[in-house]
Amino acid sequence: VYLETYGCQMNVNDTEIAWAILQKNGYMRTKDLGEADVILLVTCSVREKAEQAIWNRLQHLKALKARRQQARLPLRIGILGCMAERLKEEILHREKLVDIVAGPDAYRDLPRLLAVAESGQQAANVLLSLDETYADILPVQTSAGGTTAFVSIMRGCDNMCSYCIVPFTRGRERSRPIVSILQEVRMLSDQGVKEVTLLGQNVNSFRDMSEVQFQSAAAPVLSRGFSTVYKAKPGGLRFAHLLDQVSRIDPEMRIRFTSPHPKDFPDEASVLQLIQERHNICKQLHLPAQSGSTRVLEAMRRGYTREAYLELVHHVRESIPGVSLSSDFIAGFCGETEEDHQQTVSLLQEVRYNVGFLFAYSMRQKTRAYHRLQDDVPADIKKRRLEELITVFREEAVKANEAMVGQSQLVLVEGPSKRSALELCGRNDGNIKVIFPDVEIEDAAGCKALVRAQPGDYVLVKVTSASSQTLKGVLLCRTTLSRSAASH
Repeated sequence: VYLETYGCQMNVNDTEIAWAILQKNGYMRTKDLGEADVILLVTCSVREKAEQAIWNRLQHLKALKARRQQARLPLRIGILGCMAERLKEEILHREKLVDIVAGPDAYRDLPRLLAVAESGQQAANVLLSLDETYADILPVQTSAGGTTAFVSIMRGCDNMCSYCIVPFTRGRERSRPIVSILQEVRMLSDQGVKEVTLLGQNVNSFRDMSEVQFQSAAAPVLSRGFSTVYKAKPGGLRFAHLLDQVSRIDPEMRIRFTSPHPKDFPDEASVLQLIQERHNICKQLHLPAQSGSTRVLEAMRRGYTREAYLELVHHVRESIPGVSLSSDFIAGFCGETEEDHQQTVSLLQEVRYNVGFLFAYSMRQKTRAYHRLQDDVPADIKKRRLEELITVFREEAVKANEAMVGQSQLVLVEGPSKRSALELCGRNDGNIKVIFPDVEIEDAAGCKALVRAQPGDYVLVKVTSASSQTLKGVLLCRTTLSRSAASH
């Protein structure tokens, strides 16, 4: 089987789950397209462009499949994930070369679907589940060098933002039992993984209902000025509890999480408190804003105003000094005026994010916007607004990153830099890429021998220059997460 992943980190994790299931059923994995009997594409539906990439890829595979048929070596092709969920009929009819279609909740069914495909029929399962979390399947880690890993803690989303296809392709929100998450993180720690990112469409509305004694806990309170389209659900163990437990497993393992929703950081802020207190929970938050205009936010059904969002940002910065912030923005949403766009520009300037993900709006079928709103911002205006947002984001990110010049940053080494074999690359606590020379250094433990930094090592780097994307610096010494925290 040959696996190819498109889209978000959840899809990287889903690829590992699908592979774990196939491996148990006697499949072997190949990195060479030419020797595959089965090719599976794990797909994304969030934007038009993501889907177009798959249609293009299928055209490429068509020729390969035809050649294989002539040589009497059958090749099976499968579309997995969000696009399978959204476009099942179209994929099966438009492309006769696709043999199997499996939605995000149907990976356990892959061996059966492939067996049906063996007999020459097309097979599909796009049933969405209310409880599938793949809790008992330990994903087979395939990430580079094994220094970092993603752990899925929940699936689906209940927020129903008007632009978003996710609730329709990934279904309702359901959380994985904490016990199984902790087991997976312990296993990764034993394998020497140094950084784990907890994944979910909406991680901070996590709620594990598997333990009876916690089923009657009160529903959480929302942050001031925030609302939801659904009723807050009582019961269960919450995200703060999970974060607390995960961060205790290994003091040398960094913990990150993505993606939270701004509404789920209530004033008592136990999650923010944990981030501030624990040296191994990264001082970094992803706070997706999507727009800086209250009017557009309302049309998007985000459940907050510009003012409430900014108040939250100030609260976060007070609670976690030196926090690094990242965000998502959509340019040219339905009905967005030039004035709305300028409000997003000014939000970028006011908040000054370290990392940003910015996209032009693309209308998706099934969403509320598709049924109720008009995609009325012309493509060329979307493009111009997006370029303006990117320019402003970069100008501000440069300033945010330049504030670190002269400071020493703790960096987890990931491996050689892409641009030069003489340099190494890693990320600091704020998830910003740091580049530094690959030279011999001292170890902070005080042993006199010089060492070379390896992937998975923590090193101190003194920052000498910054751009909007990266920091550059000089190596000071090798250290550990705990030692570095103790000396601050």
